This record gives sequence, structure tokens and C-alpha cells, in this order.
Amino acid sequence: MNEVNHSENILEVKDLHVDISMHEGTLTPVRGVSFEIKKGETLGLVGESGSGKSLTCKAILGINEKKCKSRGEIIFQSGEMGGKIDLLSLNPTGKEIRSIRGKEISMIFQEPMVAFSPMYTIGNQINEATLLHITKDKKKAKEISLEMMKKVGIANAEKRYNQYPHEFSGGMLQRALIAMALVCNPDLLIADEPTTALDVTIQAQILELMKEMQKEFNMAILFITHDLGVVAKMCDRVAVMYLGKVVESADSQTIYANPQHPYTRGLIGSVHKIGAQKKEDRLFSIEGTVPLAMNLPEACGFYDRCDARIEGLCDKADPELIEIEPGHKIACFNCPHEACKKQRAEAEARIKAREAGEGGNA
Repeated sequence: MNEVNHSENILEVKDLHVDISMHEGTLTPVRGVSFEIKKGETLGLVGESGSGKSLTCKAILGINEKKCKSRGEIIFQSGEMGGKIDLLSLNPTGKEIRSIRGKEISMIFQEPMVAFSPMYTIGNQINEATLLHITKDKKKAKEISLEMMKKVGIANAEKRYNQYPHEFSGGMLQRALIAMALVCNPDLLIADEPTTALDVTIQAQILELMKEMQKEFNMAILFITHDLGVVAKMCDRVAVMYLGKVVESADSQTIYANPQHPYTRGLIGSVHKIGAQKKEDRLFSIEGTVPLAMNLPEACGFYDRCDARIEGLCDKADPELIEIEPGHKIACFNCPHEACKKQRAEAEARIKAREAGEGGNA
């Protein structure tokens, strides 16, 4: 993990929702997500496919598809804008967000073969950000781009600069994508599963490279992944997402040593442990799949898949994310901490009052 020397938040996401209008109704894949990232810190955003991780991060940059409508607050400490600004208040195609996007906040996309255009050379595409945000001098811009390509470990950068994406291997293309994201020395780097398509050797190299670049530029990283092994290596804190909501968040050591939410325990239990025996230590499997975030009942989103659910409670109320100890938050009724017991009692009282009212109306 990285040593964080700053206490100031570079980013604060507050009650973020992403709605998608469809013929069948409104799909809400992101439902009230809140978290913060400090300067120089790495926050891991963890969860299965369909949990809303990528949509959350694209909402920060305002690059979700037009049919996606974001609401809530995304407060960013911008040097370009001279202080804190709500990114959701900016025009997603306007000059203000374009001055931040790529310069102060950059993103490493999940698939480098898709992120790069096959029509232009690697150097041309890295240079686009350099010319837009740093200098209009083409010669100087090329020097800056080449220097960054060398920093990320691209051998023979001068030759590679004029090559096309199809001439790069997967690992080398990922390095080029990192170079493009870091060429403007951003304050916040969003990494959307940057090592998914790579073999373990290249994956380790890429992760080490990102840590080195973070230390050099003192940037914050929002790291999206479903690989808990990567989280242990990269992240200072972890936010676990399920069905568009954060269900548990804490520092990475606490998440591994003392996971409280049944979903978090399931994710950790599904990771292979060195020395495990085939029969005695079988990998845990979470039954079922993430449901569609449309027309959801007033219930815990994990209810159908949870082995610790409370009948008559978890199927009738949705727990809020509350702090059970400093820095450790959880959204679950079946938790031994006093704050959770209090939330459970309040939920039971609301359910009882609601059912009594419904009975009276009948």
C-alpha cells in the first residue's frame, strides 16, 4: 500500500445516481453511491460485473452515453477551476469539463485495443492530450510524449511513436494507454480494470508501473477491479459495490481481516488461497447473479443471494450505509455492531407501522 501524506479530499462523490430510460421503465444501475478519495491515495472499487463500477467512474468524467442521466454531486478539487467544483453541474461537452478531462482527471480504459483508434499512430494519439493541455508547439509536444513513453517502459520509443496499435502487443499497448493517461500529470487517475486482459507476469509489471508513477506524480487513483488479489497489492482503501450501491467500505487491511457484509465475505471466500487443499478448502461460490436494477422492491439488493438474510426484514427494507467504527462502513441489518442493531430496530418499527397502516386501510 501507499503512504498517504495528505488529508485533503481530491474527490467527493455524494449520493450519485445514474438513470437510463428504457421502454420497460427506468434502469438505475448506480443507486446512491458515495465515497471520497484523498490526495495521493488509492481507492479500490470492487464488485461483480453489473455492479455499476464503470458507470460510476464514467459519470465522474461525464463520458457516459447520452441516455445515461446522472444526479447527485461529484465534488472535485480543481486547480484549473481554482477550487472545488461540482463536475455534474458542468456541460459534459463544454469547455470547462474539457479543460479538466485528460489534464487533471485521466482514465485508463478496460480494453486498450478499443481505446486506441486503428487509424492513427500511437504517438499521434498520445500527442493529442499533450497538444491540447500542455503546449501547442508540435516539436515540444512530441518530446514530452516520447519522454512519457520511455517512463512507462516502452522500448525504442522513437520507433514505436510512429507505429499503429495493431503493431503493439497487449502489454505494450496497455503501457501506451497508461502513457496517454499520465502525459499531463493528472491529479486523479481512474483505472478501469487495466490488467484484465493481461497474463500474470505483464499484470505485475503494469501494477508496479502504476505505483511508481503514482509516487512520482503524487496522484490519487480510483482503481476498478473484481480481482481482490490486485486490491491487496494496490489499494489503501476499498469500497465494495453491489447492485449500484456501496455495501461496505474500509481500509484494505480491515476488509481482508474483518469483512462484515455477507457479500464482501463471499468475494474474499472465492479467492484461492495458497496451500489450500482440494477437498477441505473448496472455493466459496455466491449463488445466483446480480439482478437487473429496474423496478426493484423495497428490500436489500443482496437478499435473494444472501446466506445471512433475515426473513421479514431484509425482504422489506433496504439498509443504509452506516459507520460501525472509524473508517469502516456497512449496509447490513445482520451485523453485531450497535449501530447496525439500532438501524435494524428502526427498520423493524417502520415495517410494523407500515403493515399496521395497510391493515387499517384494508
